[in-house]
Amino acid sequence: MIKNILLIGQCSLHLGRLEYGNIGNYYIIEPLIKNIQKTFPKAKIKTTFQLTDTFCKKNGVIRLPLDLYYSWENTYLEKAQNELIIAEKYYTTGKLIKITPYINEVIKSDLVIDFSGDMWGDNADLAGKDRFLIGLIKDRVAQYLRKKTVLLAGSPGPFVKNKSIIKFAKEVYNNFDLVTNREPLSTTLLKKQGFDVSKTKNTACPSVLFDNKNKVKKTLIKKIKKLNSTKLIKIGFILSGWNFTKGPFNKENRSDDEYQPFIDFLEHILLNYKAYIFLMSHSNGFKIISNRIVLTHGRDYFIIKKVEEIIKKRKIVKNIYSLNDIYDPWTTKAIISQFDLLISGRIHGAIAGLSQNVPTLIIDYGHEPKAHKLKGFAKLFNVEKYLADPSKKNELLIKFNKLWKDKKIIKKNLENKINKIKKLALDNFQYLKNL
Repeated sequence: MIKNILLIGQCSLHLGRLEYGNIGNYYIIEPLIKNIQKTFPKAKIKTTFQLTDTFCKKNGVIRLPLDLYYSWENTYLEKAQNELIIAEKYYTTGKLIKITPYINEVIKSDLVIDFSGDMWGDNADLAGKDRFLIGLIKDRVAQYLRKKTVLLAGSPGPFVKNKSIIKFAKEVYNNFDLVTNREPLSTTLLKKQGFDVSKTKNTACPSVLFDNKNKVKKTLIKKIKKLNSTKLIKIGFILSGWNFTKGPFNKENRSDDEYQPFIDFLEHILLNYKAYIFLMSHSNGFKIISNRIVLTHGRDYFIIKKVEEIIKKRKIVKNIYSLNDIYDPWTTKAIISQFDLLISGRIHGAIAGLSQNVPTLIIDYGHEPKAHKLKGFAKLFNVEKYLADPSKKNELLIKFNKLWKDKKIIKKNLENKINKIKKLALDNFQYLKNL
């Protein structure tokens, strides 16, 4: 019987980041935790994810210190490597020569789950030096300590920058008792790179299970008068720093020229179709004031406001409006459900649309490091035709024109497909149970 579960992974970020930053993170973490609990109702869940006290209390989770999994101190890699030596010694001799706080938690666990999303690979190092290598070591320590280990609902890779440690990555991957990939492309790419995928299952992302029906502030949505008053086709537009052709994703004070492809695109829509465009952010920021989380506007908000500013200055089109309030995940998903069409540069913004049968154009990353998860999710929902590369001239226009033409067919296909995708998402936890 599974009594103790340790949840780790590259999603172990600063306090509150999973809940109050990129809204897509919350779409995942809430159904992930709830379904692990449903699968093992008598188990105690401990995690290095820095979830708030409120979330932990409400969902019966025990938060462990972040530095059990990762730290930005210069000597942390050395400490992790020492843990690997200790664990490997135990594996070969049966003797535990030393116990660290992390090893202690692993020993007490019956199951160790690594949830890393698309950060089990190169992208992990965006969060800190040697981040991916350290994460691999933490996984291998658990494996050497003879614990059941699972890489759950992720999009592993790419491994272009980490060629020096790909051999170790394959070793760790091959020794998981189970891997579930939340879209099929990851498995295909892993196989091409020589990973053993015999214990890998293709599933879907838990985010499609995110339920906002009982927590939506309906009065708030009604206050968005333009959303309810227009009889034109309502189009949501989400843009992030990842969609520009020049990085980094968090670049500030971009020139108007960098925005121009998106400005031309939106003006094309409004000049050629009877539509009303709603600019919105799918990420928030936050401050911790007197131990209380206070939401603020995130980076994406300032990007859409710049889009609005440029378009208004040009005075070529009207019928464009930015949603200026700060919305929680439930309200954000509810707003997305009101659109007739969605254009999203955030993949979980796109999933919020697709999972509610909204025909959606997905804007791919425009600069490195790119993530194959967007193509993988598009393949899962069978909407690869509506994934646009912003670095290719006119592709946004071409793909949108097709989306508009096919919108009724897309909606019907999504209505027929969504329950199957939700079943795939639940399969993550059925596979866990079968362990």
